[in-house]
Amino acid sequence: MVVINTMSRDELYGWIVNLLTEMFELDKEKISIDSNLYADLDIDSIDAVDLVVKLKQMTGKRLQPEVFKNIRTIGDVVDALSGLSQEQTV
Repeated sequence: MVVINTMSRDELYGWIVNLLTEMFELDKEKISIDSNLYADLDIDSIDAVDLVVKLKQMTGKRLQPEVFKNIRTIGDVVDALSGLSQEQTV
């Protein structure tokens, strides 16, 4: 299990980039903190659900649906995970 509460924002970003490249066969060079998951990375709603499930499996923490609905960029994912690191494991 990945312990996100010990990671810096940069470490979370790097971890998410690696996860996305592994899950969706994306080119790391095309991913930035401002990349839009849907428009830039062609992640569809099914892929987004897969990502949420994978994040929960790897971190033991669950993104609330209202939080995930507002995620558009890689930076948003980093922010959401940073927020989770402050909460108790569900």
